[in-house]
Amino acid sequence: MSRHPSRVGWFHGDGVSCEPFIRRDRPYRLALLGPPGVGKGTQAKLLCARIGACHLSTGDLFRANQCIQDPSSAMAAALDAMGRGELVSDELVISMLRERSNCLRCGGGFVLDGIPRTLAQAESIEGTLRELGVDLNAVVSYELPLKEIVDRLGGRRTCVSCNAVYHATANPPEFEGTCDHCGAELVQRDDDQPETIRVRMQAYTEATQPLLQFYAGRGRLIRIEAHGRPEKIVERTLDALQNHLDVEVP
Repeated sequence: MSRHPSRVGWFHGDGVSCEPFIRRDRPYRLALLGPPGVGKGTQAKLLCARIGACHLSTGDLFRANQCIQDPSSAMAAALDAMGRGELVSDELVISMLRERSNCLRCGGGFVLDGIPRTLAQAESIEGTLRELGVDLNAVVSYELPLKEIVDRLGGRRTCVSCNAVYHATANPPEFEGTCDHCGAELVQRDDDQPETIRVRMQAYTEATQPLLQFYAGRGRLIRIEAHGRPEKIVERTLDALQNHLDVEVP
């Protein structure tokens, strides 16, 4: 297995080149969809490790740019919106993606995580990729019943000091209610309350249904049941990709 890409171009834009550059005969270009709590970020990392692609996470991008003194105008506007508790507009998201066009046409491939979130973003990404002479191989949608998502997120506990995350049953602290790392109190965040989770899921479903129809109509959608251990889910994903793309997947 080759080394993980540095992603420096993703974090800083097209003015910076990633090293080492790895070109593949059949680069995988994927996008991942999935509701909160489904484990999409974990699957993105595992997939990238197996297929050698670069993990293009918008969450990682925003977190990294909070520490950069001179972000691009699009990134600065996005961070300002987030600081006010607002959603980042489709236009800003696509502008930031266009600033990283080298990542999209990289011969090593990519896995998009956190984008697209809306039909407008999906349509803009299609146009941007077409201009760059590349295309998405597949769009993977990770799916779980609502009850399992509520159980996953509802059991999550977060440290009030260092933000370490635990789970009441799957990953409990050594001492109940106390962080193993710093000894501070563990709390349940407001957005991890069962009723809040159900509201978030309703909003996600309404926003994502047009996306699923969009990619299904183009023959790119792969639905994956996201139950079980992460290692089992990634194997399930690789098997589905192999069948969908009719090519052997690592």
